[in-house]
Amino acid sequence: MTTRLHPHHLACGLAAGVAALALAAPAASARHARSNAVSAWNENAGKAAVAACISPVGPSPAEARLYAMTHVAIHDALNAIDRRSRPYAYDARAGRGASPDAAVAAAARDVLVPVLGELSKNLVPQKCVDDAVAGVEADYVAALSALPGGRAKTRGVAVGRAAAAAILSLRSTDGAQALLVGDDQYPQGTLPGVYRFTPGTPFAFAPKLGKLTPFVLRDSSQFLPGPPHAVTDRRYTADFNQVKRLGGDDLTTPSARTPDQTEIAEFWVESAPLQWNRIARKVARDTRLDAWKQARLFGLLNMAMTDGYIGSFQAKYQYNYWRPVTAIRAAATDGNPDTVADPDWTPLEETPAIPDYDSGHAVEGGAAAKILERFFGTDDVRFSTCSTTLPAAESRCGDAATQVLRRYRSFSQAARENGLSRILVGFHFREAVKVGIVHGRNIADRAVNRFMGVVR
Repeated sequence: MTTRLHPHHLACGLAAGVAALALAAPAASARHARSNAVSAWNENAGKAAVAACISPVGPSPAEARLYAMTHVAIHDALNAIDRRSRPYAYDARAGRGASPDAAVAAAARDVLVPVLGELSKNLVPQKCVDDAVAGVEADYVAALSALPGGRAKTRGVAVGRAAAAAILSLRSTDGAQALLVGDDQYPQGTLPGVYRFTPGTPFAFAPKLGKLTPFVLRDSSQFLPGPPHAVTDRRYTADFNQVKRLGGDDLTTPSARTPDQTEIAEFWVESAPLQWNRIARKVARDTRLDAWKQARLFGLLNMAMTDGYIGSFQAKYQYNYWRPVTAIRAAATDGNPDTVADPDWTPLEETPAIPDYDSGHAVEGGAAAKILERFFGTDDVRFSTCSTTLPAAESRCGDAATQVLRRYRSFSQAARENGLSRILVGFHFREAVKVGIVHGRNIADRAVNRFMGVVR
């Protein structure tokens, strides 16, 4: 039986002269696009995910897939106008003089609307979908209204729509709608170390997600990590004691977290696709990437992150390892004399309804940081970012005067902190985090090595 997830678990003569001018300079039109057009639609996709109730806390694999398909279409549309990297799904040449900005808008809109529409089948209420689609349509009207009419605009829209149709067709049989569901009949374990439903979530989310067709991986097991520690292993004991000491809610369960550690825990509760796209968008703007480079960056980033979830869920349900909240409450029966049970132990946030190993959030951070490092040719890039999941509303993204910013000197530093947050919030053992980051980095390397390669 499948279970609909709650959203939290889840955009006359003079006229003839203007037209003639537009047709007289097609080469400039075809080679130039506002660099913020791609960033704008990346941001629009994020707004749509939030409106659709799949972000900032929700079924993040669905969000990652939404972004990946959108940015593949954008990438391929721009490449049809001016080939700069290898296409992914749409390999064609656009008509002379097609508007890149119109192509970007049409590609994004034509992916976002139908993929958002699919969400109400299994994941979220129809109103969430309706609100998200309305926002995308408004963003699309605004984007096209800002462009001059004429053949360039018409051709741009046509190529954008064709690129969108190509990725929609390619992904139409990937199995997402059948796989992105909760299963309240999933068999729970009884032996020490084996996953069972976590408090407040009487189901397992997407136990077959490892079967989802990947974007860049050969298959979901390509970089599968080795098994987690046995519950009698001394390394497990150390991980157990660490999360027990730091991961409590500080209400029912005392915690040794510092105030900064608590901020880290809540800051990175936010959806990994939402946060890492925000980071990529900021760095892309700071470094003044043109539209084509942005399209390649966001395409690689979101394909790798989607496959990060696919690979991680394969590991999760193959190893079927219990969560800290289960392990700590049941420690009296784990056969390890060095672990002490606390039947009332409560994590800082409600534990997601999926097994522990490896940490999907850590995989996402490892994949995103490695994509950014490979794309920019260095890990040592300084940046700051905000979050939408801090407890105080005035501390969240939005108001520049009051929002909390965390600052990083490298992409890998952010990935490490992202991973650490899952221990501090009480969700994962350290081994799941450590292995997850490596898993994500491997996926990112394959994405960059084999897809969307620069041709000039």
